[in-house]
Amino acid sequence: MTLASGIDRSELDPNIRPQNDLFRHVNGRWIERTEIPSDKARYGSFYVLAEEAERAVRDIITESQDARPGTEQRKFGDLYASFLDTERVEALGAEPLRPALAEVDAIGSVDEFLSTLGRLERQGVSGLFQLFVDNDPGRPDRYLVFVEQGGIGLPDESYFRDEKFAQIREKYREFVERMLVLAGVDDAADAAARVFELETAIAAQHWDNVRSRDSEATYNLRAWADVVGDPAAGVELGGWLAAMDPPAGSFDEVVVRQPSFIDGARELLTADRLGAWKDWLRWQVIRSSAAYLSQDFVDANFDFYGRTLTGTPELRARWKRGVSLVEGAMGEAVGRIYVERFFPPTAKAAMDVLVENLIEAYRQSIATLPWMTEATRGRALEKLEKFTPKIGFPVKWRDYSALEIDAGDLIGNVRATSEFEFQRELGKIGKPLDRDEWFMTPQTINAYYNPGFNEIVFPAAILQAPFFDEGWDAAANYGAIGAVIGHEIGHGFDDQGSKYDGDGLLTDWWTSEDRAAFEALTASLIAQYDALAPRQTPEHHVNGALTIGENIGDLGGLGIAWKAYLISLQGEEPPVIDGLTGAERFFLSWAQAWQLKARDEEVIRLLSIDPHSPNEFRCNQIVRNIDEFYETFDVTENDELWLDPNERVTIW
Repeated sequence: MTLASGIDRSELDPNIRPQNDLFRHVNGRWIERTEIPSDKARYGSFYVLAEEAERAVRDIITESQDARPGTEQRKFGDLYASFLDTERVEALGAEPLRPALAEVDAIGSVDEFLSTLGRLERQGVSGLFQLFVDNDPGRPDRYLVFVEQGGIGLPDESYFRDEKFAQIREKYREFVERMLVLAGVDDAADAAARVFELETAIAAQHWDNVRSRDSEATYNLRAWADVVGDPAAGVELGGWLAAMDPPAGSFDEVVVRQPSFIDGARELLTADRLGAWKDWLRWQVIRSSAAYLSQDFVDANFDFYGRTLTGTPELRARWKRGVSLVEGAMGEAVGRIYVERFFPPTAKAAMDVLVENLIEAYRQSIATLPWMTEATRGRALEKLEKFTPKIGFPVKWRDYSALEIDAGDLIGNVRATSEFEFQRELGKIGKPLDRDEWFMTPQTINAYYNPGFNEIVFPAAILQAPFFDEGWDAAANYGAIGAVIGHEIGHGFDDQGSKYDGDGLLTDWWTSEDRAAFEALTASLIAQYDALAPRQTPEHHVNGALTIGENIGDLGGLGIAWKAYLISLQGEEPPVIDGLTGAERFFLSWAQAWQLKARDEEVIRLLSIDPHSPNEFRCNQIVRNIDEFYETFDVTENDELWLDPNERVTIW
């Protein structure tokens, strides 16, 4: 039921005061009555919208299965059909793995291992290094390949060393063994033990999540010749790259995000470990294809990655997994039709006004920040002036004409889409920057800031209730989508985004005095979040250093959204609607947007790897730092959300 206020008062819990717990005052009743769907690890506002988009995409896909051959619609229709052809998938069993496993069996040296790894990576097999293409932070008008640490099958390196994950480590080893048995690998138990031992050694070379989000530490420009290594000194990586057969010149220069990882991995690539490396590569072949094989592989894969890691009891329906495959492979082709059906032009016009007011609010705030000197202030305003908003959908759609799809060959299609994406990404090298490219599809329930392009991007699907509704009063829209817009703009000025200028150049445009003042404020915010632990897992705390960028985004987003809301009023007094003042609607809408319920296992997993804080703190801890929240709800020092004024943090 959509209300003019944007708030359904019958949903508010009268037994929980907003002064004590705004998140549960707004969402408590929903949390109590809601069962997380059995195929999900968490459920809430984002996921309700994601389900709606998923159903809409399924309709688009199924309607396209009779489209003219060769069209984009027929391609994604055939891709979906190949996934739903369970009779063929079951008949094949492990057979699709045989050619790649035979290649691994034939490896006789470390050099041959690297060449085989390169060939298989091109087809979508996970490798020792992760590769992606982005614009160069040192010269943002050009594309470069980025080389990142990889090689492990658990969420991150902490899972291999932290005592709290000991049980998961044992289940992972058992899982690897089970999958090797299904694939017909000899001596599966011993092979799984060797894989686990090797991945533990690989993980020991990984940087942790906090260090890996440091924009300066991870910008290491290298000539490929320097990365490859000296053959006389041991293992070199030239054969790995040659086997991938990238476009000429695409690896002349690369950005190495964790240089010590490459050095450490090279030390592990020794002849005496060749047997373990072959076991590891067999495992990568199996793991990368598991979701597209017969049901015994699918079930074993879900049992670990779903049940064990996230607590999800039930595998998603096959049609949902098929939709995900199409979304990942041809998301923009589907998105073009989705936008035509579901995104009204009036929504974009309303968003344009919201974005304009948010940017103006940031401008006014930066102009009066008490901790910032004029030198840095001027550069911050220059960066703000250069922000590029993208709303709804791309102005130019991705071309899938080179992608070949066969309705009767699922594994072949998965490999074809991997090769297509490999070529598409590396084909950017040496070409002008495509500032029209999007890195999310229009049907994605999310938004992002891209520091290299200095752009904020809002896909069509997030522009609906509970984030945005054209029929709502402004207060609810500014408290929800307005704060999301402010959050994404805020990433341009968070602990990492603030290291980039308005042209996407990684450069120090701050005075040392201002950077020190900024870091003092962020340190206070880190300390606040370090002290927090979710109610359902009280022994597991938030990592304030890992989440600081998102917390800065949330804090600036809500604070600036409030200022933008006031700008939208143009000096007029906001109406009282449904017995709620404008300020009350604003903060209640903020809480409503973060509605979420999660399984314990998923909460623990996210605390280890996710740069976002749990939703209860994205709501409550932020408002504790916003003076207007205290004024709106008459919060006193006797209330649980009270934070002493001298402890409140305002950055932007």
